[in-house]
Amino acid sequence: MKALLFDLDRTLVDLQTYTDYGAALTEVQALVEVGEDADTPATDWDTPTRRCMSILVALSGTDRWQEVSDLIAVHELRAIPQSHPMPRLEEAMAISDHLPRAVVTLLAEEPARAALRHHGVSIPVVVPRRADLRPKPAPDQVLEACRLLEIGTSETVMIGDSSWDAEAAAHAGCRFVGVAATKAGIDRFGKEIATASNLVEAIRMASRDEG
Repeated sequence: MKALLFDLDRTLVDLQTYTDYGAALTEVQALVEVGEDADTPATDWDTPTRRCMSILVALSGTDRWQEVSDLIAVHELRAIPQSHPMPRLEEAMAISDHLPRAVVTLLAEEPARAALRHHGVSIPVVVPRRADLRPKPAPDQVLEACRLLEIGTSETVMIGDSSWDAEAAAHAGCRFVGVAATKAGIDRFGKEIATASNLVEAIRMASRDEG
């Protein structure tokens, strides 16, 4: 392993619990006609969170994507003061500081960077949801992070809390270690996916040689 990629929400910091995705969803539905949800992996997210993210997946590549993303980002920003670090975050950042690292997140750029600053996480390379990249579970964000780090996907490990992270990593050709925020989240990972109980354990697992 030569580089680490981290999901952000509920992997490094819990912002989701405090984000009013219900209000965001109501506003999104008033703005655009929402059809069926995109075909995405099952998660332990609540319904408003899942629907907001699925709508962004469904709108990827369309003229309405940015407007919807910006609307949702307002609610993500409001949640930052209440957000909290995930277990052993500070230690995890210290033991991985020697490695090239990037954050790959479904959050918009402004709330993503603000959340990292708020919790003292110094990872300058951040690949948020962007209009020019298909969001996770597509591999685009993971591939972009590896491009920015100038390290191949086969030499990179991603750590995340959801099946969306796992699928994005797999499609990009990265190894993956799950560190689910809930028991239901762990159950969403297939038996073939290595899972850790916290970030420090996940980094240690990622550092082990394959085989």
